[in-house]
Amino acid sequence: MSEEMPVTTDCLIIGAGPVGLFAVFELGLLDIRAHLVDILGKPGGQCAELYPEKPIYDIPGYPIVTGQELTDNLLKQIEPFHPTFHFGEMVSAITPTGSAEAPSFTVTTDAGTVFHARTIMIAAGGGSFQPKKPPIENIGAYEGTSVFYAVRKMEDYRGRDVLIVGGGDSALDWALNLQPLARRVTILHRRDDFRAAPHSVEKMRALVAAGEMDLKIGQVTSLKGTAPHLAGALCRDNEDNAFEITADRMLPFFGLTMKLGPIADWGLNLHENLIAADTEKFETSVPGIFAVGDINTYPGKLKLILSGFHEATLAAQKINRYVNPGKKVVFQYTTSSTALQRKLGVA
Repeated sequence: MSEEMPVTTDCLIIGAGPVGLFAVFELGLLDIRAHLVDILGKPGGQCAELYPEKPIYDIPGYPIVTGQELTDNLLKQIEPFHPTFHFGEMVSAITPTGSAEAPSFTVTTDAGTVFHARTIMIAAGGGSFQPKKPPIENIGAYEGTSVFYAVRKMEDYRGRDVLIVGGGDSALDWALNLQPLARRVTILHRRDDFRAAPHSVEKMRALVAAGEMDLKIGQVTSLKGTAPHLAGALCRDNEDNAFEITADRMLPFFGLTMKLGPIADWGLNLHENLIAADTEKFETSVPGIFAVGDINTYPGKLKLILSGFHEATLAAQKINRYVNPGKKVVFQYTTSSTALQRKLGVA
């Protein structure tokens, strides 16, 4: 458990995908600041992680926009509200501490961060992204000490022999980020063809050519070392030749899978692994907890980003009534309200 002081916030947003990011904007217009928790290492959810370059055609005002472009635009839009992000963490427990009329919650993550939140907005897509684990015997014995599926603190890899397994954006990005810190970085991929961004691949190959990074083609067959301390990986190439890679840290990036995860234990009304929410304010069966985006369900639900934007907007209005009880809110358009424009830094 972390020894740091608990984080106090009016709204804790679980999920930093497009809907969670837009929720920051709608809450910000109401002077409600938010913290966001996401199991991934960066904002954007599956838009940025799974299809950053895939075109999206149904975002109003954008005939075509990629997942990464949408994420970048949303981040720019919420800059005036200075949200605080907690990446690489998964909410593991939620404990109500208030009443139905004045809700509050204590929220704990798997990294030990504790939040005291007045309200919670769950914008977790279809659940938590969970790493796909490689089919290596006894890998679990090394997990958490020598084998990791996400990088939480880069300093933990300083002076280490790091083996990164995979050929996508996550593998290449972390290989490039850790290379200046690690004693040696080795990338292992089953073929000499990468799915990562071309500029990342080009930079990686330049480092390999300069002898500053290693690239091996093949797959891990077993791990070497006395668990939980890794000493290396036994591998085979595509012609079934055996070879060994020295490593005391391994980062397998085999992609992500969606699982409901701890959400199932939060005491919410679930329907087929989705959270039931009303269509007036998108509140769940627990007062003060809201569900927006693909994680929720209601009659006529459409799993579209633009639907999630609508849901987050209405949820923010109800959250404001919890956070600022008795305060009269007069709805104003951002195009005509000087006060709102000042918040956005445009007046």
